[in-house]
Amino acid sequence: MTLPQDQDAADVVRADGRAVDQLRPITIERGWSANAEGSALISFGGTKVLCTASFTNGVPRWLTGKGKGWVTAEYAMLPRATNSRNDRESVKGRIGGRTHEISRLIGRALRAVVDTKALGENTIVIDCDVLQADGGTRTAAITGAYVALADAIEWGRAKKFIAQRSQVLVDSVAAVSVGIIDGEPMLDLAYVEDVRAETDMNVVVTGRGLFVEVQGTAEGAPFDKRELDALLELGVAGCASLRGHQLAALEAGAES
Repeated sequence: MTLPQDQDAADVVRADGRAVDQLRPITIERGWSANAEGSALISFGGTKVLCTASFTNGVPRWLTGKGKGWVTAEYAMLPRATNSRNDRESVKGRIGGRTHEISRLIGRALRAVVDTKALGENTIVIDCDVLQADGGTRTAAITGAYVALADAIEWGRAKKFIAQRSQVLVDSVAAVSVGIIDGEPMLDLAYVEDVRAETDMNVVVTGRGLFVEVQGTAEGAPFDKRELDALLELGVAGCASLRGHQLAALEAGAES
């Protein structure tokens, strides 16, 4: 993680001109879907994910009578979300391992900030559909899914399925990718950076700065603790910035 003696992190120029600790342009269009109880179209630069939250009064059979609710998620990519077309998994007749993994990750991230007892015996299913992929689809999905979830909870409260004073959300949650490229830790990797990363990591962090999940892999040489600490520091700071975008979206009107 060393640079030439006459160069420091401030001098590193990324493919899109960002600083190493800078997020891509972030937009969250809350209430994008007219049909869902909660929704958000989120953009991390060229990555765009539509997150919709569907509210059902009732829970799966295995939770019936336990006084708890359930939050789960499903993730998918449109066939032309990438440069070349991919067949729909429904046509293939099976869901791929990556899709299963990311769906479970999103569900875990959201449940980490939900009081299921306060939710009551209600179910919220989050669908995260990648419209366009340019790196960081799972992290964008988690960040946008939180906004959709918050609106679905308020919909349930307005319909009296959730007690008026119940605090269902105990915190916020966001996620961002980090990685080491040419020896330099960087925040929020676009695809051209992700494919070159010597170390690639996804960091899921609550609004209080607590880790929900850290997924890190050395694609080339192993990384040391100093590099890990640098990546986690970038990830925590990035998620704090994303929390600001989430709060701004939730404070604005659904049509904004």
